[in-house]
Amino acid sequence: MPLAVKDFTWEETEKMVFITVPLKGVKANKVDILSSEEYIKVNYPPYFFETFLFAPVDDTVSSAQIGNGAVVFQLLKNEPTLWGQLHAVNTGDKDFMRKKRDEAIQRNQERAESERKEKAEKKRESEKYTLNEMMRLEEQERGRINDVKEEEKKKAMDELERWKEEQRQAAEKERQRILEEEMAKEAARREELKKQKKRKGKNIFEESSGGNPTREVGKIEVKFTPRVFPTPVRESQTPLEEEWLRKQAEAQKIIEVEDADLTEEEKNPIFMRDKGNAFFKSGNYQAAINAFTHAIRYSPKMPSLYSNRAACHLKIRNFFKAIEDCSKAMDLLHPPVPQNADSRCKALVRRGTAFCELELYVEGLQDYEAALKINPNNEQLKQDADKMRSIIQSSKG
Repeated sequence: MPLAVKDFTWEETEKMVFITVPLKGVKANKVDILSSEEYIKVNYPPYFFETFLFAPVDDTVSSAQIGNGAVVFQLLKNEPTLWGQLHAVNTGDKDFMRKKRDEAIQRNQERAESERKEKAEKKRESEKYTLNEMMRLEEQERGRINDVKEEEKKKAMDELERWKEEQRQAAEKERQRILEEEMAKEAARREELKKQKKRKGKNIFEESSGGNPTREVGKIEVKFTPRVFPTPVRESQTPLEEEWLRKQAEAQKIIEVEDADLTEEEKNPIFMRDKGNAFFKSGNYQAAINAFTHAIRYSPKMPSLYSNRAACHLKIRNFFKAIEDCSKAMDLLHPPVPQNADSRCKALVRRGTAFCELELYVEGLQDYEAALKINPNNEQLKQDADKMRSIIQSSKG
């Protein structure tokens, strides 16, 4: 049975009430306190203290401190006045006492529930604020990354535009040079025709009138040089064919590079090209690139070396290098003649593929359409070109 504590002390002022309850050696963590506006209970087995206050107090600002072997209550009165006694007048009434206990318990439960809800609401607000802050920071980071991507894309596009302008200027210079050569050849041909007309205008019988004998009949043998291009004369493009043959001859010339560590085979660009092709077939694309680069060192005007190296760059997704190599191959494959049609078609398709991988579908479509002009019966090229047109149309839409 609990033992009621009788040796408590209390003091009062007009505004405050101070109650000191001794703990009698009981540890502070075993003390249970229940308080309300009109009721105070301290339970620390086997001891028990309770009091029904003479008048209500403000329980929200009152306090209870445990320390130095006692519990000290500091209670703020609702109405400033001197009570004269601590206990309520009806302390002996059991119904009154039971009612006040129940009210105190209910009030504490309501207060605990209110505090729990308030704490949960604060926790939700804190989590909501934290989540919003995280989302804001993530949005800032996404914006920063997008800005970096756009800047890199802009730089790449500017670089590509500069490169295309350089290629256009180079092509224009080459076209002007070819045009000047054609004009010079045409002028020379006309001059030769004039000379032939003058020679034909002379009377071959004028000399015989001076008493000289008539020339004897003879036979002239005419031998024709076999043509490399089996093109009919009416369709012949002699200047372009001659220029292509000259470029082929230049491509076969091997640059002498002094390197004692290389064998004679390693100094042969044809051997290194075949070796690069073997590496490509086996899937060793970096070794193939090294082989083609080594071959270009000895034969920088062989277009197949650049075109094959571009295919390797496509495999390892070096798209800008693939575009550069294909463009170099196209320069070396000029002028366009039937003998280099297949090589030009391959270079155009590879460059168009690199453009598409960079999402530059308009440039890629231009190369594919140029390849289709060379090989109009290639169904795969037609299908790929149609796909690009669909992508371009959808992006415009």
